[in-house]
Amino acid sequence: MMETATADNGWVNTIDAENLEVISKAHSIIADNIYCSLSTCSVDGFPWVSPVFFAYDDSWNIYWSSAITSKHSQNIYHNHGRVAIAIYNSSFPEGSPEGLYFQGTACELNQNQAEQAFPLLANRARKPLLKTAADYLDDSPRRIYQFQSQQTWITGNRLLVNNQLIDTKIQINLFSN
Repeated sequence: MMETATADNGWVNTIDAENLEVISKAHSIIADNIYCSLSTCSVDGFPWVSPVFFAYDDSWNIYWSSAITSKHSQNIYHNHGRVAIAIYNSSFPEGSPEGLYFQGTACELNQNQAEQAFPLLANRARKPLLKTAADYLDDSPRRIYQFQSQQTWITGNRLLVNNQLIDTKIQINLFSN
């Protein structure tokens, strides 16, 4: 059931889930930012957030490289790959946020997958990468990871409720168009 953002649904608008203007705004956010906040959780419930340089593909999969032993990588390995990601420009003035929020799963890529994903990272880098996909395999301390979104939201309009501004989100369907 499609609904507007209300307190009963956690201030989430689902009416605009397939709105082309909203999807276009989401694409601008992911295209205009090169870092995301990667949120993981240990099996015993301790959260961890890491800023990571990322790239993405046409299916909105997100890619990054990290050390195998980093806390977020270990959380991915030991917590069924459960991840949340936020992408936003922190230089926006207060009260005018634009952000994307993702919930889904991440995994380490095998050799073939890493070879396909590496050019996305290399092309997005603002300086030449002096590595190849092979530098993230075998005995390397780093790997390339892929995140697949299961749910996606974008910042919605702020609503005035009882003289308070309430932030809303729009749950979007990235794959309908």
